[in-house]
Amino acid sequence: MKSIFYPILLAGLILCSVAKAENADYSRDEAYRGPHSAVVSQDQKFLYVTEFDAAKIAQIDTESCAVVKEIPVSATPTWAVLWQNDSKLLVAFAPQGKVACIDIASGNEEWSVPVGYCPEGIVIHPNQKIAYVANRFSTDVSVVDLEAKKEIKRVKTLREPISVDITPDGKTLYISNYLPLDPSDGYDVAAEVTWMDTETFETGQIRLLNGCVSLHEVSISKDGKYAFVTNNLARYQMPTTQLERGWMNTNAVAILDAQAKKLINVILLDDIDLGASNPWGVKLTDDGTQLVIAHAGTHEISVIDANAVFDKLAKIEAASEGQEAGGQKSNYGYSSASSADVPNDLAFLVGMRTRVKLNGNGPRTVSFANGKAFIPMYFSDTISVVDLAGKKEVNVIKLNPDFQLTKSRHGILNFNDGCVCFQQWQSCASCHPYTRPDGLNWDLMNDGLGNPKNAKSLLYSFQTPPTMISGIRPDAAFCVRSGFKHILFSVRPETDMEAIDEYLENMQPLPSPYLVNGELSDAAKRGKEIFSRVKCDECHDPEWYYTDMQMHDVDTENPFDRRKDFDCPTLCEIWRTAPYLHDGR
Repeated sequence: MKSIFYPILLAGLILCSVAKAENADYSRDEAYRGPHSAVVSQDQKFLYVTEFDAAKIAQIDTESCAVVKEIPVSATPTWAVLWQNDSKLLVAFAPQGKVACIDIASGNEEWSVPVGYCPEGIVIHPNQKIAYVANRFSTDVSVVDLEAKKEIKRVKTLREPISVDITPDGKTLYISNYLPLDPSDGYDVAAEVTWMDTETFETGQIRLLNGCVSLHEVSISKDGKYAFVTNNLARYQMPTTQLERGWMNTNAVAILDAQAKKLINVILLDDIDLGASNPWGVKLTDDGTQLVIAHAGTHEISVIDANAVFDKLAKIEAASEGQEAGGQKSNYGYSSASSADVPNDLAFLVGMRTRVKLNGNGPRTVSFANGKAFIPMYFSDTISVVDLAGKKEVNVIKLNPDFQLTKSRHGILNFNDGCVCFQQWQSCASCHPYTRPDGLNWDLMNDGLGNPKNAKSLLYSFQTPPTMISGIRPDAAFCVRSGFKHILFSVRPETDMEAIDEYLENMQPLPSPYLVNGELSDAAKRGKEIFSRVKCDECHDPEWYYTDMQMHDVDTENPFDRRKDFDCPTLCEIWRTAPYLHDGR
């Protein structure tokens, strides 16, 4: 069977790449602004916000909180940094992959450089001569010579590099890889952070803890000592029977020693009875006193006493070395007995953190100016302004005064909203980030206990019933409603589910990065011939989403399975949905 499976996989990788349609991650809804990321000028007078859906850059006066200029751009902006004494913006555009130099005064695009596929992050070397771009789906980092205006090197990472930052001395680049590169049937599945020597281009990996997935922003402290990475800490080895105390999903920030290139620890951002789902942006204030984290699922920020956290971690680590285990008493109550306890300690931040609720939906990054934090709110087309001393929201900048939600936009909002979940522990996107897999096996109760299955992509789930790998659900609409009841443990109006139906029904695939000028390569054409010759197309029907929507026994069951036949999956987008087989082996 193995000898047949790999040609099938290869052919599927190739054939599904011919789909050409709008990408569910990067398609724009021009009725909205979609504020996605922001950067502050050195004098802290202006905030520049990338408007993902409107394809604009908004310039905002940080004192008056007024929009003073909008700069239309040529494609979908994902990230921007300031350059040449804040007179220029370097903007990353997805999905096609380019970095453009925008003159702020004129609004003109002066030049552009092709980079990898779907760039998501960009940072400039302190010497102002080199830019580094994280290309999510070509799985690499582009090194761009800004004087020569060309890409001079590509450096491979692990899987879906989504954010990048550089140490103040310019010697080390840190890249967060969004998903793990592991089979999911093992004991330890985790995403990793890649570091790169900017002189030699040598790379290495810092593995996070078991269950750390969906890494978002990586951010380095101004003194170069620490790197912070937001992530979900999934408890995927537990049956999905409850949510209390983070039974299924917790939400965390990883703290790295940026000089020693190693993990210090992973700290939970949830409270004992209230989750803080889907952490996204993270930044330490310039004076190093406050760590601010945006929670995309619960529409709030955490303002954390950074010195207290570092002090507490140091004392726990010292107590762990050669001393008898026992909770350590501090000004903030009893702490974990050892460093290994910290990632399970829902009370770790008690007395050190303030949760600030924001007016708006879908916070993304965090920027600082004049003692305030500015947070783009993606789904409400607003910017929240928080006074860091008072730890309260003091203003809301409205980018779209005529804001109204369509049914589909309401659906994607609900899909990403942790507030619809019991105790706010997770959202639909926690296990299906960007509606695709999280790379983990989950033991759902719909087909019995003790037989975990790999999370599936939801792409074309409405078009290819039945659903679930075991085919136990008749269609995707049934799954949406079961998900609210049995995974989010929530009762919601039917209109909320109908909106998610609308969103999922209209998803389209992202064209494969393996296409050459939009067409199949010579190797792909050979793969297409193999695909037909060995009769892969009898089950993976090229005329209908590469599936016959039937159950098949292909000799892949494991000892924990209760059946031998499984739903024939679509091969569309298989290039991005590893690991493979029903148990992710």
